[in-house]
Amino acid sequence: MESVLMYEEALEKIRALERENAQLREELEYYKNRKMSGRQKHNSKWMEIYNDFVDGYEGGMTLVEIAKRNNVSERTMYRYKAYYEKMKGKKR
Repeated sequence: MESVLMYEEALEKIRALERENAQLREELEYYKNRKMSGRQKHNSKWMEIYNDFVDGYEGGMTLVEIAKRNNVSERTMYRYKAYYEKMKGKKR
């Protein structure tokens, strides 16, 4: 009699774990398919504009001119400038 109860308890525990696994798989699919929002630091577009910034900045262009040329905000140019100066400092 006792082994039957243990067997039934084990089966119920297995069913509960299977339900939990199904729920977690569903949640995992949601996160896999979710679009990443916000600024993606150092992706290909970021690097393209940054490299153009470096060329323009080292060529004597103003930040405003570079911003207009790349159709980005002036604040973005200041972020690029800060990153540029940080990288220049590390190379020395």
